Amino acid sequence: MKTGILSVQGAFLEHELSLKRASKKLDFNADINRVKSSQQISNLDGLVIPGGESSTISRLIENFEIGYAIKEKADQGMPIMGTCAGSILMATEGDKAVQKSNTSLLSLMNTSVKRNAFGRQRYSFEYSVDIKGVCENFPGVFIRAPAITECRDNCRSLAQIEGTTIAAEQENLLSLVFHPELTEDLRIHEYFLEKVRDYL
Repeated sequence: MKTGILSVQGAFLEHELSLKRASKKLDFNADINRVKSSQQISNLDGLVIPGGESSTISRLIENFEIGYAIKEKADQGMPIMGTCAGSILMATEGDKAVQKSNTSLLSLMNTSVKRNAFGRQRYSFEYSVDIKGVCENFPGVFIRAPAITECRDNCRSLAQIEGTTIAAEQENLLSLVFHPELTEDLRIHEYFLEKVRDYL
């Protein structure tokens, strides 16, 4: 099980630690690595796109010429999880703030997103999230979080705050607007690793 964390910018270290702990807890023989080349991505069985600065990550994806490799693996059914900025990059459409930031979307999921939907960093908060088919009462950490404003076609909303989607799934793709890697709770990373195992 070769699982990678896109490590061009953002909270990749925290995801790496969470995935290693989750792999050990599940007794999976998972090989967890930081990746930032198309060759590394082409050899993966699962990929995490972490939170960070979405415009910076998208620019570095272009600089490293790895967008095509990510899209190709997604089309092949490889599980990909995007968190916070990662959920923006996975979307097909972004609001004016996304467009103004010159963020190039990977267009992996049939979602529309709104940048900084819950306010700037000083409005960061925690919220107990119930995620359909995954877990209940997950301690979601929201930092300059986007929102998923629309799920279309085969994409389904998994969790909401007052009607606003904060987690969505589309077959092999999982999008979360919060930061599961900033908690001690491993259930989301375990769920993702189980998707990777089932893909093999």
